[in-house]
Amino acid sequence: MALIGISNHPVNPKRMDKVIAVIVTYNRQKLLANCISALKNQTRKIDCILVINNGSTDGTENWLKSEGIDHISQENVGSGGGFHTGIKTAFYRGYNWIWLMDDDGFPKEDALEKLLEDDTEELMLRNCAVINKDDKESFVWKTGHYKSIKEVQSKVIENVAHPFNGTLLHRRIVERVGFPNPRLFLWGDETEYYYRIIRKNGIPFCTITDSIHYHPATAFSYKNEWEYKNGWKMYYYIRNRFHILRSKFSAVAPFAYLMYLGFLLAFVVITLAFQKTDRVKKLTFIFWPAKDALRNNFVATPAYILKRLESRSVHDLNPKIGHYFSALKNSIVNRQSPTLHQLEKA
Repeated sequence: MALIGISNHPVNPKRMDKVIAVIVTYNRQKLLANCISALKNQTRKIDCILVINNGSTDGTENWLKSEGIDHISQENVGSGGGFHTGIKTAFYRGYNWIWLMDDDGFPKEDALEKLLEDDTEELMLRNCAVINKDDKESFVWKTGHYKSIKEVQSKVIENVAHPFNGTLLHRRIVERVGFPNPRLFLWGDETEYYYRIIRKNGIPFCTITDSIHYHPATAFSYKNEWEYKNGWKMYYYIRNRFHILRSKFSAVAPFAYLMYLGFLLAFVVITLAFQKTDRVKKLTFIFWPAKDALRNNFVATPAYILKRLESRSVHDLNPKIGHYFSALKNSIVNRQSPTLHQLEKA
C-alpha cells in the first residue's frame, strides 16, 4: 500500500496524454449504467473506462461482463479503498489523465472536452461544476458565493473543487501525493486526499464552470436525526474528521488536534440540541471513533460497528449522567454559542 509520493515509474509512451475514467460502484447498477452511457458519449473520446466494483450483489458484476466493460471486482472496501484501487491501477497502467467519479453522477457530453481545453497545466486539480441532476441549474455543494450555474460569468472558479465528482488529475499529481488512504473506508476519504493535494503539496485547484457533472442533491447534516443502531456511517464521519484535519493543517500539526477537539465539542452540542432519540447513547458513542482516530486505529468494519451498536453494552451510562446532559442541553439551547457554531463548520 503506497500512501506517499511515487517516483521513477516508467510510463508507456503509447499511453501519453490518454484519459482513463475511474468509477467506483456498489449496488447501483442502473445508476452505473447511466454514468457509463454518459462517458461513452463524450465529445472528447475517453481512452478507457475502468469500473471498481466494491463487492456489489445486485448483478453489477454480470452486467459489466456482458457489456465488455473493463472492471476490477473486490470486496467492499468503501469509497476510500475503491478510489485507492482505481487511481493506483490507472497510474501503473500509464494513463496521464485520470477522471474520477462516483456511480450516482454523470457528466454532460462535453464535460471532458471542456476540462482539457485551453490551459492544460499538469500540476492543477480540475473539477467539473457539480450541478443538481434534477433542476440542471443549482450547485449541489457550496461553490464560491454562487447558488446557480446561471449566476456564473467566468469560465474558472479558483480554489473550489468537489472530489470525486468529475475530478481530473494528472499522473504528476499522483506521483507527488500518492494514492487515497484506503483505511478511511468512506465519509472523508476524498476530502483527506483533496487536502493532501492542495494543502500539504500546495497544488492549485479550480472548478471549470462550463464542464458540467450532474449529481443528486445532498442534504446531509448531523443536526438531522440519525438512528443509533444503524449509525455505522457516523463512526467514519467522526473518526475520519481527525485525519482530514491532519492533512488540512499539515504545516501546523498541533492545530489539527485543537480543531478536532473543537469539532468533537461542537458534535456534542449539536447532539444535545437536535437529536431526539437515544441522545445519551449517541453522546457516549462519540468517544469510540474519536479514540480510534487518535490511536490511528482503522480496524472497524461496518459489520463490527453495527454489532457493537446493537449490543449497547459499551455505551451504557449511569442515568445521573443522562440527567446532567439533559440539563446541559437546555442551557445550550437557551444560549447559542457562536464559537461552537464556528467550530462545527471548521
